[in-house]
Amino acid sequence: MNSIMIGIKRFLKNKNTVTILAILASLGILYWAYYYRIEKKTEPISVPYATVEIAPRTLITSDMVSTMKVPGGVKNSNLLTSTSQIIGKYVSNKAVIPSGGLFYKDMVVEWEDLPSSLYEDIPDGNTVVALQVNLDTTYGNSIFPGNYIDLYYVTTLDTGKVMLGKFIESIKVLSVTDSEGNNVFESTEENKTPSYLMFSVPEDMHLLLRKASYLDGTIFPVPRNAEYSNNPKETRVVSSRIQRYILDRSIDVESQDRVTNGGVNIVGGNNNTNTDVNNDTNNNEEPAGGNE
Repeated sequence: MNSIMIGIKRFLKNKNTVTILAILASLGILYWAYYYRIEKKTEPISVPYATVEIAPRTLITSDMVSTMKVPGGVKNSNLLTSTSQIIGKYVSNKAVIPSGGLFYKDMVVEWEDLPSSLYEDIPDGNTVVALQVNLDTTYGNSIFPGNYIDLYYVTTLDTGKVMLGKFIESIKVLSVTDSEGNNVFESTEENKTPSYLMFSVPEDMHLLLRKASYLDGTIFPVPRNAEYSNNPKETRVVSSRIQRYILDRSIDVESQDRVTNGGVNIVGGNNNTNTDVNNDTNNNEEPAGGNE
């Protein structure tokens, strides 16, 4: 027995033996830590997901939500992991939850947290425009708030030829409303028919669209893919020919004009109250910028 103990002591005192044991112990610890971490990362967790596409400002009901198993590694502090955090609340006015998409904290809000007006955050200098639409021109009501669209213009020229082309590109849709101003995507028992697309554009484009609406032409929206909305371009007029066609058939009233009892006085001008506005029709303003 003593000889065995002496042998063990000698074995443990051997430097090579100690080194080998230390290496084996380190490898064992590393393997256990790696295995434990991988197991935690791959251990499935149950999370809610959207069974249908849910538009902004929509009440989330139980039939819109289900649960599925996903790897634990996808979990983060913003991911909602319980249906009780979702059902009965509303989609943010800045989000669209796609079918199959997960729910995150910034996407789901209480009703009182929604802005009272959709137009509170429009840029300075922009003007809200209501473009009249219907079920056909919204592609079966498939244009949603938050989408970026293009506007096209079509008219018949005096020659009998049709002029059709992209007019203004990259416009963000603020809302889609019915004839009574109700959001068509708010969850109710009644199916609403789209009547207006609401968006905002700089004032010069707003005036251009207003002028076009009084001419014998049609403005209609064209939706694009998700990438177009995720990486929007600058909103701009892209056809100088359409722009020129509209301007040639309208009178541009100066923003400095003011109406007085004696007529129209131009501030900083010659205050001529007998200005003949018909002369303006002979001065065709060349449109600024844009490609035909």
